Amino acid sequence: MDDTSNDKKIFVTKPFLPPFDEVRPYLEKIWASRQLTNDGVFHAAFEEALCEYLGVKYISLVSNGTMALLLALKALNLSGEVITTPFSWISTAQSLYWNNLKPVFVDISSSDLNIDSSKIERAISPETSAILPVHVFGNPCNVAAIREIAEKHGLKVVYDAAHCFGVNIGSNSVLNFGDLSILSFHATKVMNSLEGGAIISRDAATKKHIDALKNNGFNSDKKLIGYGLNAKMNEIQAAFGLAQLKHMHEVVALRKAAVLLYREHLKNIEGLSLIDDKESVSHNYSYFPVIVHPEKFGAGREELLHYLNSRNIFPATYFYPLITDFPEFEIYKTDAMPTARFIADRILCLPLFHDISVDEIKHITQAIIEFQKSKL
Repeated sequence: MDDTSNDKKIFVTKPFLPPFDEVRPYLEKIWASRQLTNDGVFHAAFEEALCEYLGVKYISLVSNGTMALLLALKALNLSGEVITTPFSWISTAQSLYWNNLKPVFVDISSSDLNIDSSKIERAISPETSAILPVHVFGNPCNVAAIREIAEKHGLKVVYDAAHCFGVNIGSNSVLNFGDLSILSFHATKVMNSLEGGAIISRDAATKKHIDALKNNGFNSDKKLIGYGLNAKMNEIQAAFGLAQLKHMHEVVALRKAAVLLYREHLKNIEGLSLIDDKESVSHNYSYFPVIVHPEKFGAGREELLHYLNSRNIFPATYFYPLITDFPEFEIYKTDAMPTARFIADRILCLPLFHDISVDEIKHITQAIIEFQKSKL
């Protein structure tokens, strides 16, 4: 038995916060200037710093990740149907709804939990205008296959890369694929700005258009270019993001060490499968999902979850229910999508954050091992 007290609750995530003394100078400058929003100095500095850190050319900061999706889809002037995945947070599909787009759901791959690129083409119809894949848990989709399909059929690609801060394929940011990609800076993400999001575009003209859309449709000349939203990131969010950014290399390294320790302790547990790192991908270790196979593990996901909760361990069942389990989106379900169903009913994301301790990981993994022994 480890030394971790059963009285201490271990939640699935915990946001990284920079030292308060590092945040204070930013706040003092905001208080002095009294500019709280509307493209202030910290907003501009955060965009520039993110471009350099991530290896991208154009970023538009917005108030949250959902707004990033909404505006990315709007910027491309899409219509009709958009192919996407049922295995994601509900915002992926809701962004389509708010753009008057019809989601067409395609099953996922069991290897990386992303949309199965081999099944996309059969879902294309004369009404299809785009593909909205999700890099689930920061694992890149098959971007080469999706690009080939999109080019063949004249489709746009918008990547929901909410989980992908700092993820590279080779030396290239995963954010540089597709027509547009979006990030989330929600408190649950590896990198947060309290709340926030970003759209990564490929050229200056598209960025300029998005920047107008997020400002109620007004461009830099104060002319209305169309229907927009108020989706601006404020100065406090941007300043907080700048303070966070200085620590991201260290944060990712700590998360990687935690994941490697988890894998070492769980690698030989019958009926518990893990998601491996992808070759040539620099991961950010945003989540640690495991798949529970009841017939081999000795019990199902819900029973294990209940036991862990009794030990003050609180994993999450991301992503359960499936988007297509909600009545609002079940009406768009046209396929059984057996892999997505299989994974959603068995997945569990174990606690993972920058300062999770060795003892906490041992406590969690030992609890899983002890539970399984009681069932076999």
